[in-house]
Amino acid sequence: MAGTKNPQISIIGSLNIDFVTTTPRCPTAGETLTATSLTVSAGGKGGNQAVACGRSSFTSESTQDVSVSMIGAVGAEDPYYTSLLKPALENSGVNTAAIEKSKTQTGSASIIVEEINGENRILVVPGANHAGMMSNVSSILAALESEKPDVVVLQGEIPRSTTIELLEHFNREKQAKVVFNPAPVFPEGVPLSAVQGTSVLIMNETEAVQMARSIQNLPIGTFDGNLVPEETARVFHEHAGVEIVLITLGAEGVFYSTRSGKCGPVPGVKVAKVVDTTAAGDTFVGYFASSVARLLATGKSLEEFDDIRSAVEKANTAAAMCVQRQGAMQSIPFAYDL
Repeated sequence: MAGTKNPQISIIGSLNIDFVTTTPRCPTAGETLTATSLTVSAGGKGGNQAVACGRSSFTSESTQDVSVSMIGAVGAEDPYYTSLLKPALENSGVNTAAIEKSKTQTGSASIIVEEINGENRILVVPGANHAGMMSNVSSILAALESEKPDVVVLQGEIPRSTTIELLEHFNREKQAKVVFNPAPVFPEGVPLSAVQGTSVLIMNETEAVQMARSIQNLPIGTFDGNLVPEETARVFHEHAGVEIVLITLGAEGVFYSTRSGKCGPVPGVKVAKVVDTTAAGDTFVGYFASSVARLLATGKSLEEFDDIRSAVEKANTAAAMCVQRQGAMQSIPFAYDL
């Protein structure tokens, strides 16, 4: 790798405490069931992706080749931050110095996981993720001043206005490459002005269709529900100038596409049993973001990402390992375990 300084990734996003209930099946309206277990753990899409970036950078138990920091907010009086969330981040190689201690409560997610298939249903209370620094772009940019990241990772669990303004800032200033995972997609969508020039856009099938409608202001029904990855990716390349589009397809794998013309499917990784899908998408995002950071550290551009398929395969393998484990952050593998 060129130079002596590790490439820097800064994740700007949500931090949650996850309350995970495992159950044989989800109850119907008005029904009470006996569940199997309840666990309390660290989560939030921003936190999960920060952990994935951190863990993907450990080439051995003691060697980290990418520097990772988290920009987020938690409740100042929350004991779960010091006992769960902060250790989970720091033990994964994530710098927590820029996390704000807010006057409101830490964000939370109540997650129901069905034992039979590992599928999950999630209710999120935003809390500090939608207050203080996270609703003030100037404060976030000030927190990034000392880091000067090569890659910035964004998702959809902080305020829409903050996300849009950050996207427009980074895509305009070109100070860092943006990896944007619009999950969940904001109900009002994301305007073309925000997506224009994004370096990497990572979405699942549903998000890809929602985002394509959003940037073109297309009415519901323009897409018939039968996602054609090649055509959908082309929308983002041609209309928004996105350099790399990745569409995750669950068990079927991933479709990747670059503005320079490289594209193709990457098959899914077969697993013996799906236990919990909670952080699989976040694992994929973090691993791919680390590959982008390593590429940039060599002085190459995204157009020179010759081994993009290998990067997608590695991210997919990590996500497949994640779904075989229970929980969010704790289920994300270290690179040396792959």
